[in-house]
Amino acid sequence: MRLRSRVSLVLLPIALICLCGCGGGSERAAKESPGVLKIVATTGQVGDVVGRVGGDRVRVTALMGPGIDPHLYKASAGDVERLRTADAIFYNGLHLETKMGDVIERMGARTPTLALAETLPGDALISPPEFEGLPDPHVWFDVELWSRTPAAVAETLARIDPQHAREYRTRAADYTRELEALHAYALETFSTIPETQRVLITAHDAFNYLGRAYGLEVRGVQGISTSTEAGTGDIQDMATLIVERRIPAFFVETSVSPRSIEAVRQAVLARGFAVVIGGDIYSDALGDADSPAGTYPGMVRHNVDTITAALRGEVAHDDE
Repeated sequence: MRLRSRVSLVLLPIALICLCGCGGGSERAAKESPGVLKIVATTGQVGDVVGRVGGDRVRVTALMGPGIDPHLYKASAGDVERLRTADAIFYNGLHLETKMGDVIERMGARTPTLALAETLPGDALISPPEFEGLPDPHVWFDVELWSRTPAAVAETLARIDPQHAREYRTRAADYTRELEALHAYALETFSTIPETQRVLITAHDAFNYLGRAYGLEVRGVQGISTSTEAGTGDIQDMATLIVERRIPAFFVETSVSPRSIEAVRQAVLARGFAVVIGGDIYSDALGDADSPAGTYPGMVRHNVDTITAALRGEVAHDDE
């Protein structure tokens, strides 16, 4: 994001994540084949789309691994070199890649680039007051909205490699149908949570699109930044909300410190109400490459199933 004020702390993510959760700064071991496009993707969600649409015609380079907080990530000289030598660069856009934004724009003068989130219609984007008129970049949490991006990826790859344009478009259509089915699954599953318990509490506000798409109220202990600690007032306010509304669980993000969530838990217990950490969920990063959450559809299913089970009260308390 091009913010130079305090709001820059909000959207700092240089979410440079490998397709399928590859390790930071590494490349998937694969032999080069003639005509295979070298692609750099920023987030794992973006890398997943490019890999599915590109198939064996692309090789996606990893720039940041799973479990790393992209809000605090700083690009290395090696990252810049990978971007410089790429055949194409795909990124989220909407200022998600704050510090990388200028670098990517400079690369765009000579390398094909595409900001997936910026291909989406403006009226589908959320602009929270805290973002001071800028859109929330976490669009992938609305699966139906994200399902519109494969077609844009296919068209970019087709311009670079017109000989295989039909392949790209066919794979994009196939992946779009898969994501549409995943969206339907999320809608059906979330609808089984009792209405009074459809409150998603996490460390920071990354889930606004998920809340809008699937009918959940979303609350973040730290607000929109992961770079600052929640204050005592924030902790106590959240504890009051949980006790008054009898919310059974909240969640830890895999790329964010659990300190604020644990502080809320202790404050709730001190008031005589039992609440559980319902499990780990994924926000800005996918899971490990060898885990089910190492792909975008797998990450979505993990989040949906974990949130639903916990908010339905199916997660045991520590003392049980």
